Amino acid sequence: MSIDFGNDIYEEPLVAKTFLQEDAQEGSLRPRTLADYIGQEKAKENLAVFIEAAKRRQEALDHVLLHGPPGLGKTTLAGIIAQEMGSGIRITSGPAIEKPGDLAALLTNLNEGDILFVDEIHRLNRSVEEILYPAMEDYALDIIVGKGPSANSIRLDLPKFTLIGATTRAGQLSAPLRDRFGVTLRLELYTPEELARIVTRSAGILDVNIVPSGAYEIARRSRGTPRIANRMLRRVRDFAQVKADGVITETVADEALCALEIDHLGLDPVDRRMLHAIIENYRGGPVGLETLAATIGEESVTLEDVYEPYLMQLGFLTRTPRGRCVTRKAYAHLGLSVPGDDPEMEQLRI
Repeated sequence: MSIDFGNDIYEEPLVAKTFLQEDAQEGSLRPRTLADYIGQEKAKENLAVFIEAAKRRQEALDHVLLHGPPGLGKTTLAGIIAQEMGSGIRITSGPAIEKPGDLAALLTNLNEGDILFVDEIHRLNRSVEEILYPAMEDYALDIIVGKGPSANSIRLDLPKFTLIGATTRAGQLSAPLRDRFGVTLRLELYTPEELARIVTRSAGILDVNIVPSGAYEIARRSRGTPRIANRMLRRVRDFAQVKADGVITETVADEALCALEIDHLGLDPVDRRMLHAIIENYRGGPVGLETLAATIGEESVTLEDVYEPYLMQLGFLTRTPRGRCVTRKAYAHLGLSVPGDDPEMEQLRI
């Protein structure tokens, strides 16, 4: 079915009524309630209060912005909010909403109390974003009908809805849009202990035998990210079934992850290529992001969003005004000696 808004045609596949599976079994591993959601305790506590207050007032929850590194559970949390509120949810993404008419048709098809989840909301077109302002504040749409001197403005009332925006780059949101979110929650990287609980829970759902030490071994090499932990669990399960007795122990997990070239800190080949490139080609830095990306053949956005945060958390990489620098810890991890012939470079690595 399509809906005509002036010159814009809205096609129904723009949104989904259920979560899209990011890989084969991701949907089955998602928790459905706040009680089942592991980690992010502070965000969960605050969110539980906001949800309960909205339910007692019989109102729609205020608009929610979820931000943080990829794979931490922003999409999952949006589904949990809908479940806890007893509301319907529509799922779309910023790049999928190309024209103002797309968003207008989407909003007018919501029911009272529904939730609209927009992933990667920082990638919304600016003209589309302008439509959101009155919709979020006044629950109304201003539609221009006609062109030229005969054009008229029509205001359409919208049902009270909740917009949940998810982004990995909160800094790229415009200030007017960011300020219209009443609830802003940042999701942090998980501890190995929290990830071990997630791995154990996922193993139970996947009917995989796993011992606590095996779960912790996977957890501590998962870069603080549940999505990576669940992906590693599936791959380790394959090794356990083929090369062991089907039980994931610490030894089995270690052998499987070493075969996948993931070391004991969770660094993968791209991480090591980054560090080696800075050390071998640029004497430990500083080096610009674009130059580094071209050197190792990766996109600069991928390096900045996916790889750099974890390397910086480990203390292996620093950002300076002049570029990226490798630290002493990275040299030690790679088994390399720190050159000390350049005092300026040496100071940057400390």
